[in-house]
Amino acid sequence: MLLLLAPGHGRVQAAESPEMLLHRWLASQTNLQSFAADFVQTRTLRSLAQPLTTSGRLYFAAPSSFRWELGTPPQTIALRHTNLLWVIYPAQKRAERYDLQNAGSQWRDTFALLEAGFPRSRAELETRYRLGNLFITNGVLEVTLTPRQMAARRLIPELRLGVAPEENRLCYTSLKMADGSQMRQDYTNAVVNPTWNNSPFTWTPPPDYQVVEPLQRRSPRL
Repeated sequence: MLLLLAPGHGRVQAAESPEMLLHRWLASQTNLQSFAADFVQTRTLRSLAQPLTTSGRLYFAAPSSFRWELGTPPQTIALRHTNLLWVIYPAQKRAERYDLQNAGSQWRDTFALLEAGFPRSRAELETRYRLGNLFITNGVLEVTLTPRQMAARRLIPELRLGVAPEENRLCYTSLKMADGSQMRQDYTNAVVNPTWNNSPFTWTPPPDYQVVEPLQRRSPRL
């Protein structure tokens, strides 16, 4: 899913270290209530000579509601509101329903990866991840994260966030999978704190959809 914008070009003061920029970005996250952006997902697989690219759309609302649409029109939709998560396949008229409250820590830790780009504080970020390298490229701060929970780390050993602190904007997320493949999402047309007439986080399965509730022993599909 887990829980993913084009690199920003905001100016970064030369006197500020990467650590200072990270602190400033995390402090500004308390003002982020909602977020929407287009993205281009690039998947690099060992079995393919060329990466696969797909466009999509991301919506987020604090503290943990999100809607992640991959493809135009959407081929896959991951939709979370409170403790209910849907993974929807419109073309197949099929949906998977996950009750995260009763799903066990393995599932909750795995699906929390989809929210990695929206920490509410440094304490929250460090509760879920170990912070690694910090460096700045073209005004974008890149943060390397390692999931603390073994279940999440077995699926995704490493995440990278690209943020533009001057613009309080998430630029990209990059996930390294356990099989060596990589998935990066570059965001464009980002809007911080948009308002919606109709919530993008509510969904009711149409009558002709097949709804299944996968067993916990199955690995979640992102």
